[in-house]
Amino acid sequence: MSRFKSRHLRSLINHHLPLLYLQRVHYQRRIIRTDPFVANYNIMARLIDGKAIAKSIRDQAKLEVQELQARYPGFKPHLAIIQVGAREDSSVYVRQKEKAANEAGINITIQKRDSSITQLELLRAVQEFNNDPSIHGLLVQLPLPDHINEKFITETISPKKDVDGFHAHNIGNLSKRNSSPLFTPCTPKGIIELLNRTGIQISGKRAVVVGRSDIVGFPVFTLLSRADATVTLCHSKTDNLPEITKTADILIVAIGKAEYVKGDWVKPGAVVIDVGTNAVEDQSKKSGMRWVGDVEFSSVSKVASHITPVPGGVGPMTVAMLLYNTVESAKRFWKESRERHITNLPLNLFMPVPSDIDIASSQTPKPIKVLVEELGLAGNEYELYGQYKAKINLNVLDRLKTRKNGKYIVVTGITPTPLGEGKSTTTIGISQALGSQLGKIAFACVRQPSQGPTFGIKGGAAGGGYSQVIPMDEFNLHLTGDIHAVTAANNLLAAAIDARIFHENTQTDKALFNRICPVKKGKRTFAPVMLKRLQKLGINKTNPDDLTSEEITKFVRLNIDPDTITWQRVMDTSDRFLRRITIGQNSTEKNFTRVTGFDISVASECMAILALTTDLRDMRERLGRMVVATSKHGVPITADDLGVGGALTVLLKDAIKPNLMQTLEGTPVFVHAGPFANIAHGNSSILADKIALKLAGIEEGDEETETGFVITEAGFGADIGMEKFFNIKCRMSGLVPDAVVLVATLRALKMHGGGPEVTPGNPLAAEYLEENLELLEKGCANLIKHIQNAKKFMLPVVVAINQFTTDTEAELALVRKIAIEAGADDAVPASHWANGGAGATELAKAIIRATSKPQKDFKFLYELDKSIVEKIEIIAKEMYGGSDISLSDRAKEKVEIYTKQGFANLPICMAKTHLSLSHDPKLKGVPTGFTVTVRDIRASVGAGFLYPLLGEMQTMPGLPTRPCFFDVDLDFESGRVLGLF
Repeated sequence: MSRFKSRHLRSLINHHLPLLYLQRVHYQRRIIRTDPFVANYNIMARLIDGKAIAKSIRDQAKLEVQELQARYPGFKPHLAIIQVGAREDSSVYVRQKEKAANEAGINITIQKRDSSITQLELLRAVQEFNNDPSIHGLLVQLPLPDHINEKFITETISPKKDVDGFHAHNIGNLSKRNSSPLFTPCTPKGIIELLNRTGIQISGKRAVVVGRSDIVGFPVFTLLSRADATVTLCHSKTDNLPEITKTADILIVAIGKAEYVKGDWVKPGAVVIDVGTNAVEDQSKKSGMRWVGDVEFSSVSKVASHITPVPGGVGPMTVAMLLYNTVESAKRFWKESRERHITNLPLNLFMPVPSDIDIASSQTPKPIKVLVEELGLAGNEYELYGQYKAKINLNVLDRLKTRKNGKYIVVTGITPTPLGEGKSTTTIGISQALGSQLGKIAFACVRQPSQGPTFGIKGGAAGGGYSQVIPMDEFNLHLTGDIHAVTAANNLLAAAIDARIFHENTQTDKALFNRICPVKKGKRTFAPVMLKRLQKLGINKTNPDDLTSEEITKFVRLNIDPDTITWQRVMDTSDRFLRRITIGQNSTEKNFTRVTGFDISVASECMAILALTTDLRDMRERLGRMVVATSKHGVPITADDLGVGGALTVLLKDAIKPNLMQTLEGTPVFVHAGPFANIAHGNSSILADKIALKLAGIEEGDEETETGFVITEAGFGADIGMEKFFNIKCRMSGLVPDAVVLVATLRALKMHGGGPEVTPGNPLAAEYLEENLELLEKGCANLIKHIQNAKKFMLPVVVAINQFTTDTEAELALVRKIAIEAGADDAVPASHWANGGAGATELAKAIIRATSKPQKDFKFLYELDKSIVEKIEIIAKEMYGGSDISLSDRAKEKVEIYTKQGFANLPICMAKTHLSLSHDPKLKGVPTGFTVTVRDIRASVGAGFLYPLLGEMQTMPGLPTRPCFFDVDLDFESGRVLGLF
């Protein structure tokens, strides 16, 4: 064949491969049968059209993606490529992959980095993609610059995302006969696919692989062996190589040498796969070069039965298999993220039940990293705090935004005794029962306890008995420092208030302006927070030098009226002597003293905001608009007026992330925020509930029976915690609960029936330890009222009877009968305190039944556009059973002020006793005919509610005569906390 004809033939091969693929060429008895077009060039081998086969694979991948997305809208395969430097060949390969991915419906992210990037910087970039759960395939385009270790980089890629198949984990498992890699290298996988789709039988055939690279040679050798071929691996230094290649029924050449294998090296009728791509000089080409393989096509094509052309043979298959691997990886990630297998921890039950701390210490928790992985969380969605705690990043909400929420259950209670009736214990018990006993995904969401009550008289809030959050000591003490962050933020704002008053009282307008807006490098600038204040003042200027003297005065002088300051300092210790203090007594404060006080940290509005915020931006806005005082002209003064809103956000930027822990049985628990249940809404955070609902939820297309549960606790009785949960928390979150669990004890019901006073530290009277149906039936009036209150929101109600060993069957049956007659969907005794999740299994089944029924439309108790007084009246009459309300002169004044300031449309957060349905703690049962007296009304504008005071509310607890801290100590040998509860 002439040189011209040879060049012309190669040109035709490059441009007409799909046509040639359809032209059958047979090798039989050394007689060539082909159509006239091919016969002119004396081609004996059938061309294996990699382009056409690759296209069919890409089309198949595209169809599969479309079908999965039709069923699961959240399914989105995503490939990431890091390209270092600007090598033309690398750029060409990356563009090819980008084009193919786009055509197949695969998202692709290409991160281009300069060739000067350090190895550490590149490793960080790889780790970011490793940790990003939206990325299913990751590759670093090779080659890399000389100063970067390629092997080190490829080994850093997660084996679960190594769609190139180069990681030692995948290569190693490929070489092991009884193991399967997560990914097979793309080129070898493409070679096998070419053989299979061309109808070439591999099993029983003799195969020879020329080339021993980790990318092609060794992997394809293994794949052929796995397909039951007898395989010989050769290389350029193999003795008698032509004799060995002549034995091959299937010859794979990947040696990297142009036209290395000649026709007389090939067995007649062999199948030849040419993997090489080599540039050789060719002056007839514009570029001065052409591409050839490792096989001399002109001679080998006359001997082989099938051959791959170059280009257009193996090359397109490499990209096609990369896409195939990416889709397979996305499917694997999708499946794993929805399976969520939680490993349960067995309980060793003892009778009598040991102390809470002894039970908690006897259980070994799972490493929290195991739990986050069981929940399907990715590396960038959590931060470990020691072995048993983690913070969950808010970006998980974006990843799971297409997922339907799980079932949402709120746990509340009847009016309690001072001992409490076990809402937290029941919350944990239900989650254990649903999770460890019934195999559901179940989250508990509870508040973080303050150290004030922990070391005071109440004890902890981790639950109790065999239904606890563990490690219990870490839960009840510092946890991850969220309360300390709230303390720091609150006190920074308190310091800013008094400092501003001091400086305004001691400086001229000019001096204030020069210090607030100092000249730096010859220029003054406003901080971003200052622009907010200017806007509030109606000053539309951005250059400090443009302000008039009048505008300067308005800007620098807040003119805070000290008598209107509502912001106090806080600390997380019960200390009654800080309730009222005088500050500014040092001589440096120049006699600017004032009376103020301390609250417990969880009473801070910063804590209420932490519980009600929906993201960082929302938290920043809420913190900035907190009203701390009024000016002498009656204007509300906010944190942003003081310029501190941004700093408060920075202090709380980590506290906003919910804390993940576990129960005694290994089921997940979110512990986040702990707003005071009297003056605030007393619920854990919206963010914890939202994240838990997504993690417990299902994707569109999944079976409804796979839906999980989120059990969140509302503080105090249903008249306070539940009412605020619905009218404040649900209103701000947009979440609608599926059911209410109302916790009751026979002890509390007997008290409401007229039983003796229950006092912490004193033994219970005989009436509470013996059967007394008459007292119990009378006290059930309180239970009935709470059931009726819950039903006002159009929700199912399940009564959880927190069972004690002294409760009798007759008493339990009576409560169940009365509860169901009052409208409860069910009433179930539960012994979770003594038996863990197993003791609440029937209760959990009742919750499943209640939430499986068709739901009525949820409704709020009142609309926000009603006046402040109307909203207070509705709560007092509907929830408490009062006949009327009475506002003090101070409260009436506040109504007028808040209405004028534009706060009348905020929801109401009633601050009242939890020990009675009324505002009087002495009135037990279901009091009627009483008038609710409103002593004062205060505003938590940042949190977003007004709180009327119905009595004297102590926001700083005091220590009792015998605090809990007497029993707390440390075992120096084991490091265990002793005597906590």
